[in-house]
Amino acid sequence: MSLLVIGVAGFAALAWRPAIAPITPPAASSFAPDLIARGEVLAGAGYCATCHTAPGGAPYAGGYAMQTGFGTIYSTNITPDPQTGIGAWSEDAFRRAMHEGVARDGSHLFPAFPYDHFTRLTDADVAALYAYMMTRIPVRAAPHENGLPFPLNLRPLQAGWKLLFFRPGRYVEQPERGAAWNRGAYLAEGISHCGACHTPRNALGAEERGNAFAGAPIDHWVAPALTKANPSPVPWSQDELVAYLRRGVSRFHGVAAGPMSPVVHDGLSRLPDADIAALGVYFADVGQAAARAAEAQPAIERALAVNAHGPGLPYDPIARLYAAACASCHFNGGGQVNALRPDLALNSAVSLADPTNLIRVMLYGVTAREGAAGIVMPGFAPALSDADIARIAAYLRASRTSHPAWPDLEKTVAAVRAQGRGQE
Repeated sequence: MSLLVIGVAGFAALAWRPAIAPITPPAASSFAPDLIARGEVLAGAGYCATCHTAPGGAPYAGGYAMQTGFGTIYSTNITPDPQTGIGAWSEDAFRRAMHEGVARDGSHLFPAFPYDHFTRLTDADVAALYAYMMTRIPVRAAPHENGLPFPLNLRPLQAGWKLLFFRPGRYVEQPERGAAWNRGAYLAEGISHCGACHTPRNALGAEERGNAFAGAPIDHWVAPALTKANPSPVPWSQDELVAYLRRGVSRFHGVAAGPMSPVVHDGLSRLPDADIAALGVYFADVGQAAARAAEAQPAIERALAVNAHGPGLPYDPIARLYAAACASCHFNGGGQVNALRPDLALNSAVSLADPTNLIRVMLYGVTAREGAAGIVMPGFAPALSDADIARIAAYLRASRTSHPAWPDLEKTVAAVRAQGRGQE
């Protein structure tokens, strides 16, 4: 019994963090305008509004439901409201939350808040974020109760999770890589927390070390691998990465849909071109783009050859279905690929091992807010049955790639349809 008592006492000591005294919310005028502006850029790079704003809710007032493998976690109010937000938080309290995942009252934050990435931020960038957040409009919005089962809802247990998986510390530059690569790495691994979606997680919800950016399911979509394991026929080059991250469309890969759309249009749009270029440098290196450059032109030529031959035999009912529903918008000719007419032989979703992304786009389309500005793809959920969607997906997989057929397609279509479009 004494050993148990000692163990419990030891864990309690490990888990305990002191509260930091509340403050009176500082006046907005106490922050320098250039510091606030810098914080606004960083908040965009971190997609803070995306996760801390509920559909139809006030910006940064929290309440966004995040579905995890352990239950639903709701984002918190990070406006400067002193009762329900962070208005009573000092800069020290804010920095501790960002760097250590501990709230002002000393409670441990759940890692749905990606402090395992934010820990890499410099104190100067955290100060800029604090200035920006503390100058937003205060919103009184009480927190939602998380849907986590006992004992996962006990915050002190997060201390054990941190002991196993959390490595606090600022980003350390690699001088031999160059300034652009290091800036891209700082953004990707820190404030933009790209690995939070693109890195697979273990059974306890931690990102798998040594498997960074290898791809993972997220919010009923698939975040593709950003490494050389990405199966896209045309490797992601630095130029295509920059085009995609800047405008939400790549002529050789497709458009930013699903969870990636707000990342591009509501988040990275705040970053200067130099930062987008730096992200392109970093991820081109992660994906070994230079070593794979020779694969691009043959893949493009094969895709254009498929277009030249048409959708298939006129008496093939599946080819006719594809021709009626898809071919008019997805045809490319003239020896080149038009970014506004995505070529499905090159599109990333057709080559992934999981058909979810392709099915979701076929069912629910691409809105005017997603992808290329002003270009809309209609959703076919009202018009086509699960069997029809499955037939078209199977046809594309067989006629546009050399990958094996997707199994149980109709069952997968039904499951995706049952999930619905998701949060807007």
